[in-house]
Amino acid sequence: MYSGITRGLFPVVQVSRAPGLLSYIVDLGAELSAGLALGASVAIDGVCQTVVALDGPLVRFDAIQETLNLTTLDTLEVGRLVSVERSLRVGDELGGHEVAGHVVGRGEIAEVCLEGHDVAMRVRVPEAFMPYILPKGFIAVDGSSLTVGRTYPDGFTLHLIPETLRLTNFGARHVGGLVNIELDPRTVAIVLTVERVLAQRLAHAGEGAA
Repeated sequence: MYSGITRGLFPVVQVSRAPGLLSYIVDLGAELSAGLALGASVAIDGVCQTVVALDGPLVRFDAIQETLNLTTLDTLEVGRLVSVERSLRVGDELGGHEVAGHVVGRGEIAEVCLEGHDVAMRVRVPEAFMPYILPKGFIAVDGSSLTVGRTYPDGFTLHLIPETLRLTNFGARHVGGLVNIELDPRTVAIVLTVERVLAQRLAHAGEGAA
């Protein structure tokens, strides 16, 4: 589990592609790689990845085809900077919201506007996601825990403060760029539960009328 508070941007230093598999190495630096072990979980641009090899601060990850189909990891190249967060440990502060690193799909940046010191970004997503994206609710975009602004039938807005822009790639994003989307699992569970209960009540009401 993660908090959605990314630790900064780190460079991809090696990328290797094979059918159905992407292997890549990220230089996490001495501080972030300290104590990291094989099999540990690390969020890369919001995608939960397993450490498969270590060489000092150089950490290798593998992404299979299912992951590549759903996320932006299929576009990784040497020199690209990725947002990184280590998994939470017992006693760590949960500064954002509970994030699993289970990306449900990609969103497309539809608009970027500078508002004073902040950036307002509109993100377009599949309409099937929208029942679970609520104004002032939580969402994870590229692994960052963010608050939803206004919602639309096909997307939502984010309001990004300077500190978020400093620690992530959002400050360099342009219209047409893709981002990883993770829905808030609690919101999903609540919406699905309410829908199921309402469907059952309607079914019972229909049986009573018959």
